[in-house]
Amino acid sequence: MTKVKLCGLRTVEDILCVNEVKADIAGVIFTERFKRHVDEDTARKMKAALSPDIPLTGVFVDEPVSRIERLVRDGVIDYAQLHGSEDNAFIKELRMRCSGFKGFKIIKAFQIKSVSDLDAAGLSEADMVLLDGGTGEGRAFDRTLIKDFGRDYILAGGLAPDNVAEAVREFHPAAVDVSSGTETDGKKDPEKIKRFVMNVRSADSVKE
Repeated sequence: MTKVKLCGLRTVEDILCVNEVKADIAGVIFTERFKRHVDEDTARKMKAALSPDIPLTGVFVDEPVSRIERLVRDGVIDYAQLHGSEDNAFIKELRMRCSGFKGFKIIKAFQIKSVSDLDAAGLSEADMVLLDGGTGEGRAFDRTLIKDFGRDYILAGGLAPDNVAEAVREFHPAAVDVSSGTETDGKKDPEKIKRFVMNVRSADSVKE
């Protein structure tokens, strides 16, 4: 089954919608220079409202390992998603520091502009890799590049309720990630979220 990751969540109301549609992964952004970022107190409230069977991912861009570790230790996040220049050495250190926490996973995001970017993603020691066209702007990339990609991945960039089913059927990603594609006027739109999840589930049932 293709997992659904709903990212860029900012409010408890967003989380309640995640619970309702039974998404597989929720995501919040902690790095302050991004418009969808949330502070740690808000994230704690969101985590408390989130269904316990849905992991909360913290999204970071070149943040200190110590901050990510603290949020994991405090039970605020279950996964860490890295969107900056973090290399395999950073990933190894983060994994070592958080090794005692059951279910902790590391996602490394890659902007795909060429085959060399895919090569780098293939060599990542992260538990999962996310293939994107940008850094959360909803920008698609040339998906023909990933036809022969040799590991499971999360597909992101330019996905929305009207095109996600086709992407699932054609590329068979392990998961799909959406943020701006389920928003209206910069806020999460419950109807778009419901349609997005429904279309992924429907596509799964008729995968080619």
